[in-house]
Amino acid sequence: MENITLDRCCIHTITTKPWSLPQAVENYAAMGIKGISVWQNATEGIGPHRAGEIIREAGLEIVSYVRGGFFTHTGSAGRAQAIENNKKLLEEAAALGASMLVLVCGASPGQSLETSRQQIKEGITAILPLAEKLKVKLAIEPLHPMYAADRSAINTLAQANDMAEHFNSPFVGIAVDVYHLWWDGNLEGEIARCGANGNLFAYHVCDWKVNTIDMLNDRGLMGEGCINLKQIRSWVENTGFKGFCEVEIFSNIHWAKDQHLFLEEVVEAFVSKV
Repeated sequence: MENITLDRCCIHTITTKPWSLPQAVENYAAMGIKGISVWQNATEGIGPHRAGEIIREAGLEIVSYVRGGFFTHTGSAGRAQAIENNKKLLEEAAALGASMLVLVCGASPGQSLETSRQQIKEGITAILPLAEKLKVKLAIEPLHPMYAADRSAINTLAQANDMAEHFNSPFVGIAVDVYHLWWDGNLEGEIARCGANGNLFAYHVCDWKVNTIDMLNDRGLMGEGCINLKQIRSWVENTGFKGFCEVEIFSNIHWAKDQHLFLEEVVEAFVSKV
């Protein structure tokens, strides 16, 4: 298996959360990184249109806008508001120049996972016409089961595949994130299924620390944990996927570092561990 190069490296702005968008863009470009996925908070005070200009002026490719979803709610008013929020996010993604909106689909305590999954399906149905009009793809991101109570009722790649296949649309696919899926004994087969149906839209990398201390904000830098990253990348690439490998790390520990030094660590880990 060939080593990966920075030509295929994309970094999510949340990875270097302490930096403003202009700082992130300048430093990513200086390190030879080619792609960026933009979190909504990074455009605050700038606006998505200007943010897109800043990114393109630096020679970076905008891979995705993060994040939509959270369709579920025990009340109809909450579900309707979620749909409106997602339509707004699609408009922002188009203004930014992103071809994809990542969906963290949602889950609501007080109702069954089956009910939440039906609401997710209804939410995507409601926003799909606008996504098609704006030419912004919707990437369903299955989340680790530890988030099933309140963040996502889509917890396996099989469930995400079922959902994407239900829509059978070139504008609905999947973001495969190793942090959420590495543990799944059916992962190789489900990645193959995802790719065979044209639904593998994105691939996210980081690592799972054995002694994690926070369910959300203690992701590992690639090589810090137990995920077999090269093996999973081989499964992804066996589908014909040639897109970016997107570094997405939430970490109070890494955010507390000098972000220039952390970015150097990210680059070194990317080329050696991914």
